[in-house]
Amino acid sequence: MRLLVGLGNPGSGHANNRHNLGFMAADGIVQRYGLGSWRTKFQGHMAQGQLGGDNVVVLKPATFMNESGRAVSEAMSFYKLDLEDVIVFYDEIELAPGKIRVRKGGGHAGHNGIRSLVSHIGEAFWRVRMGVGHPGNKDRVSGYVLQDFAKADSTWVNTLVDATADATPLLIEGEDNRFMTDVSQAMRNIETPPSPRDVKADKKEG
Repeated sequence: MRLLVGLGNPGSGHANNRHNLGFMAADGIVQRYGLGSWRTKFQGHMAQGQLGGDNVVVLKPATFMNESGRAVSEAMSFYKLDLEDVIVFYDEIELAPGKIRVRKGGGHAGHNGIRSLVSHIGEAFWRVRMGVGHPGNKDRVSGYVLQDFAKADSTWVNTLVDATADATPLLIEGEDNRFMTDVSQAMRNIETPPSPRDVKADKKEG
């Protein structure tokens, strides 16, 4: 069994925040593969079914981002899962908008959801880092990730979410490099905005 976790903050006011890209990915996976209705469990919302030849549980913690680890820990204990069975989808400011990277283990890099997971379950889970760009100043990060995506972002965000859902069976099969390749190919001809940090750097050079 695999536990697929999307990180975000609960409530309609946060639904379109950059910080909720992980929730969007989880919703996309459940919809794409018909994994049933969401139900309340493990201090969050979960759906389950078959994907990539394996049983999967998709979980969206309802504990707010900085306490996400509590919900994940509870689900892991219930299903007796190891860290390598956990795949977490989340927004990544250190990647340009629309970029995606997969890795196993590592630190939290200041992401409060990952910080909570590391604190509650350890580091060696799989991470799917979905780029949203950097605001250009560390003091602006909190406000930036809690802002909604702009209307102009809808095409690349929807394409990224759809491509991630399409390629998720590859993650289940352990084909993380093929997963990244497939998502990157889907994004190849999609126009994405530059990170505010990159725009600022270009202005300085000019």
